[in-house]
Amino acid sequence: MRDGRPLVYLDTAATAQKPRAVLEAERHFYERTNAAVHRGAHQVAEEATEVYEAARAAVAGFVGADEDEIVWTKNATEALNLVSHGFLSATLDARLGRGESATSERFALAEGDEIVVTEAEHHANLVPWQQLAARTGATLRWIGLTDEGRLDPETFSVITERTRIVALTHASNVTGAISPVADVVAHARRVGAVVVLDACQSAAHLPLDVHGLDVDFAAFSGHKMLAPTGVGVLYGRRELLELLPPFITGGSMVEVVTMETTTFMPPPNRFEAGTQMVAQTVGMHAAVEYLHGVGMESFAAHEEELTRLLLDGIASVPGVRVLGPTDPVDRLAVVAFDVEGVHPHDVGQVLDDAGIAVRVGHHCAQPVHRRLGVHASARASAGVYTTPDEVAAFVEALGRVRPFFGLGGSTSGGQHG
Repeated sequence: MRDGRPLVYLDTAATAQKPRAVLEAERHFYERTNAAVHRGAHQVAEEATEVYEAARAAVAGFVGADEDEIVWTKNATEALNLVSHGFLSATLDARLGRGESATSERFALAEGDEIVVTEAEHHANLVPWQQLAARTGATLRWIGLTDEGRLDPETFSVITERTRIVALTHASNVTGAISPVADVVAHARRVGAVVVLDACQSAAHLPLDVHGLDVDFAAFSGHKMLAPTGVGVLYGRRELLELLPPFITGGSMVEVVTMETTTFMPPPNRFEAGTQMVAQTVGMHAAVEYLHGVGMESFAAHEEELTRLLLDGIASVPGVRVLGPTDPVDRLAVVAFDVEGVHPHDVGQVLDDAGIAVRVGHHCAQPVHRRLGVHASARASAGVYTTPDEVAAFVEALGRVRPFFGLGGSTSGGQHG
């Protein structure tokens, strides 16, 4: 609480608060079932392995995947790097004349090959592809944004016969805009490109069906979907995971090791080297069950109402501009905004003094801000626990920001761009 006022938490896009069921699931594991998985013959190790794999099954069902298509990672950033480094390893193997031909054919890049991203990406789904292009001689290209902050269909033609990878966000962590994934996938399929989806913002807010979306890989993190920090997920199409070289090597992911060479286990174990984050996967299982209990369809309807309230409320405040679509359709309750004449950090401080928690900065998405004409922004983002009254409290506090700094009305007040 801030000076006796209850906290209004509007920073769910950064990390979500955890329901009691998640906390209790982790505690129960540590008290009753704590052991390393896939390693021991004793009862506790067997029980730990059972709950670890049960969590994998639950997450697979939650996103419309098969169990052996779910790889545990420590976060979504690691998941995306796992894929990009798989391409890099395949490329190096091909150039050295080693490695399986099927792997080289699917993942090895040549100079002049193209990687397509979008201008809406979080740095986690941009920097790894920049690095891959720099290290392989591939060319990085991108789908642009409209002035409203949505993917610009006029630039989908950037996907050409030279495109090998298309990486895109399912929903922007700045504008909240939901990407037209089906349209982008259709362009990628025509040229045989691999599609990688950043589902960090969508996994906890929309019904997600990775098979239905027809993407090849998808990454999301537990902490944004009510689960603990320290656990993420990579979905990979089974036939592609079987060909993808491992990223992190060591214990637990091997079959036979000699002093000269090593063979690797089949997926998903091939990609899960070392001691795993078992308690966190147990917590993620509980989070998935919690979201199932709420119902993703009803949550999506709740979020649509919160989105409308946020957009309408911000529109009523003079001198404040929404960065992104002002229509709640095909958009999440993730609303970045610019307060005329006030730095975002100062906006955040005034709101914090009123007990309102929002995000400030560039949100690990500098190109999006640059495209929308600002260096940084403040951002309000809602979750399953957010109420209309909390949105009203935020809007009321936002209305006091410019007057606090001696700024009055604005000729652009209430107008969005």
